Amino acid sequence: MGPAPTVINQFPRQIREIENQWITLCDGTRLAARIWLPADAVNDPVPAILEYLPYRKRDGTAERDQLTHPYFAGHGYACVRVDMHGCGESDGILADEYSQQELDDGAEIITWLAGQSWCTGKVGMMGISWGGFNSLQIAAMRPEPLKAIVTLCSTDDRYADDIHFKGGCLINENLGWGATMLSYSSRPPDPALVGDGWFDIWMQRLQNEPFLAARWLQHQRRDDYWKHGSVCEDYSSIEAAVLAVGGFNDAYSNAVFRMLANLKAPVKAIVGPWAHKYPHFAVPGPRIGFLQEALRWWNFWLKGEATGVLRDPPVRAYVMGSAPPTTLPAEFPGRWISETVWPGASNQPNRLYLTIEGLREAPGTPQTIRLSSPQTTGRDGGEYCVIWPGPEFAADQARDDAGSLVFDTPVLGADMDLVGQAVLELEFTSNKAIALLAVRLNDVRPDGSVSRLTYALQNLTHMVSDEHPEALEPGERYFCRIRLDDTARTLPKGHKLRLSLSTCYWPLMWPAPEPVELEICTARSWLTVPVRSPVPGEIAPVFPEPVSAPPAKYVELRPPASSREQTEDDRTGRVTITINDDFGLYRNGDHGLITGEIGRESHSIDPADPLSARMTTHWTQELQRDDISLRTETWSTMRASAGQFHLTARIEAWHDDELVFERDFAETIERDLN
Repeated sequence: MGPAPTVINQFPRQIREIENQWITLCDGTRLAARIWLPADAVNDPVPAILEYLPYRKRDGTAERDQLTHPYFAGHGYACVRVDMHGCGESDGILADEYSQQELDDGAEIITWLAGQSWCTGKVGMMGISWGGFNSLQIAAMRPEPLKAIVTLCSTDDRYADDIHFKGGCLINENLGWGATMLSYSSRPPDPALVGDGWFDIWMQRLQNEPFLAARWLQHQRRDDYWKHGSVCEDYSSIEAAVLAVGGFNDAYSNAVFRMLANLKAPVKAIVGPWAHKYPHFAVPGPRIGFLQEALRWWNFWLKGEATGVLRDPPVRAYVMGSAPPTTLPAEFPGRWISETVWPGASNQPNRLYLTIEGLREAPGTPQTIRLSSPQTTGRDGGEYCVIWPGPEFAADQARDDAGSLVFDTPVLGADMDLVGQAVLELEFTSNKAIALLAVRLNDVRPDGSVSRLTYALQNLTHMVSDEHPEALEPGERYFCRIRLDDTARTLPKGHKLRLSLSTCYWPLMWPAPEPVELEICTARSWLTVPVRSPVPGEIAPVFPEPVSAPPAKYVELRPPASSREQTEDDRTGRVTITINDDFGLYRNGDHGLITGEIGRESHSIDPADPLSARMTTHWTQELQRDDISLRTETWSTMRASAGQFHLTARIEAWHDDELVFERDFAETIERDLN
């Protein structure tokens, strides 16, 4: 993963921290903020940088906030970390993600910041994931003080590229993240900050907390619910300068390149080998000096300094070398490249035909090949979005390939750089009205191990439109075009490129209601791969080494632990995947709050029965303040019949050893071509 960030202890300006600042909105709501700013900012005002999240500044993101915001403050910025409605110590209820209230509040916060005596009136906004999303969404509202944003691991399209649907297929992360938010939002405020009313605030949250997984599942098409907050609906609405940062091992890299191509505002892109983390402490490595890069961005757009950011190439990307399949890679070998467009001018599309012999440069004898995968295909596919610290990456794909239709190239006689999006064009028939297809490009290594390079999921009823899907007519021939996720990978000489097709990919996506058989017609089926040619005299971009501000002080009371286990029933073949993430129990060394959390998740399915699919979660949240001991337990489950999804959830809240609140949810939702 490369070197750990170098801790910077001295900054050009002394820092003053305001641990809790109430921001009162026009409707009287108080939002809680943590602020770092130069000690002399009232006399020498500075621009402000906002990060606006539901994840609790007091404990949830306190560790990562401490690594980042003091660095910018020490270089002349007021860094303001705000908890949104119903989160942490802020008033109100969290109603949904990216609600209009959330965005309106964010725009009002920006106006408030610009009016403070310590602010020059210019504001930037930054964030990763949720904070990256709402940075884009609030930028599209064009609050006048907002001049620039840094958005990381985010998306311009809430339907096509978030944790709910991919290619029109339901992703199990929809329940996974919904269950996580059910747990996160069940936590009380810190009594030390809100006073004696903390218990009433806690009860109000619990009584009004939504079960978001069910709400999201009620919208299985790309309707107005998903269009709200999708800035791709009108790229021209964003006028603030955008630095878009992503990782090829994250779920959101495609959006970076769409924004690069479509935003009218100034935009630059950096995409590394990372998963869903800030690049100065991300895995897999190599890490980069993200804070220095962001500072250059802020210094130009918020201070007018000549930092050279306009001369940076439009996109800097990391081409990952071949690596053995592992569920927790530390670092990818590779190199950085720069491009003026994506994919670059040296890229050439290379068409490979699906033949009975494999992937070939010329068409073969037309064949019709049947494909019907066991429901357990996908068991080694890893997590949709790699967030937590455990072994979540895709494992060796050989076992999943055994349940797939595979097409290999001959052994490569020279290295091949794949940079951009591969496209599969496929003629097929289906024996069912609803059919799903998982498409993977794999690196077949000389030792027989198989690494996944990139992939796509496609609900074939959505192949023309996510907004107006249509049931398939069994036996009718169709022609579809499927774009795989953007990637930048090198296949070495002596390896093979493999195309793998499967009708299932559990547990990453929910299965179709019936087992499906596709007939692939090779006469009109081919794969186009983006091959990048060497660029004579190419100079690789160079990044500074990663740095951070001094870390927060914590006392470990229970160490973290993580495990992933697969079991298979010898009699039925049922596969169960069990995930346990204990994030530990810690006391904050500055204010003494003790917090801990444990997440548990289970997926199981029978190889011949898609209706046997089950997913369950169980989260525990712990909070201790002085003589107060609080805990919440949340459970969620999902199963499906042929025509309906069935979801349940439960919240329990405990004060010491007394159960003080319980609530159950049960939702039945009609399947809509899914």
